[in-house]
Amino acid sequence: MVTGSSGYLGTQVLARLAACQGITTVALDLREPRQRLSGIRYETADIRASLVDAIVARHQPDVVVHLASIVTPGKNSNRAFEYSVDVEGTRNLMEACVRHRVRRVIVSSSGAAYGYHADNPDWLTERDAVRGNQSFAYSWHKRLVEEMLANYREQQPQLEQIVLRIGTILGATVNNQITDLFKKPRLIAIKGSDSPFVFIHDQDVVDAIVHGIDASTTGIFNVAGDGKLSIFEIAQRLNKRCVVFPAWLLRSALCLLKKLRLTQYGPEQIDFLRYRPVLDNTRLKTEFGYVPKLTSSEVFDLWRAAQAKGAP
Repeated sequence: MVTGSSGYLGTQVLARLAACQGITTVALDLREPRQRLSGIRYETADIRASLVDAIVARHQPDVVVHLASIVTPGKNSNRAFEYSVDVEGTRNLMEACVRHRVRRVIVSSSGAAYGYHADNPDWLTERDAVRGNQSFAYSWHKRLVEEMLANYREQQPQLEQIVLRIGTILGATVNNQITDLFKKPRLIAIKGSDSPFVFIHDQDVVDAIVHGIDASTTGIFNVAGDGKLSIFEIAQRLNKRCVVFPAWLLRSALCLLKKLRLTQYGPEQIDFLRYRPVLDNTRLKTEFGYVPKLTSSEVFDLWRAAQAKGAP
């Protein structure tokens, strides 16, 4: 069963599973699918609803891939709604999984769960603490979900978990808040910070998820390509300039512009740029057994080439 099956990642996971022999897949999402794939069973439900329990009971899935979350909030979104989907929706699903004896859950977490902190190590490993920032809803909710999952591992050890802490996803058609930053005429940099990015190809994420269905190892894994790129290296590859601001000045400007509704970014974005978590993928490769096909540098160049050809 795949939750969030109509999202960017969910549609690609579904397509991959539809092509797999011997796997029966159930797609669960709030929205009706734009296109129904042969061999996929479709269910429509809010991840927060009691109906989720009945759907899990009816299909009795062996593995649940949980992708449903609010990654890019809509204009009318609010913090309470995002919490209810990200955290309470996950709790609702986990309770159904335990009640109906699901063997394994694969959960898409994020490097954002580590948080954006000045004392983050240069390379974060799965042993480092999860300290998602309360000021940044997505980061905070990923932290809360991971804390919940830790409780389930202790109290319900029979339910296997694979938690994928995913870096910045890029692919030929990715279009999100981060790619919006790269599309600006000039890139913003913060004085004293290289603002490093680790990227992962969308198809590598799909492959890692599918690998997890039958993987012999469970646990928590950083999902990122090898290496990192600073904001200055990214600007150079895009043939753009970086405009460097002191943190205090940019924070004040964003605070004012957000109040005037002239930007989607708020002052919390300062730490988002300044203290980016850089993910070490050693455990993904050596223990989980999945080696990303593209490095951070290679997947960025793939995205850049697609933009040059007029991709959205």
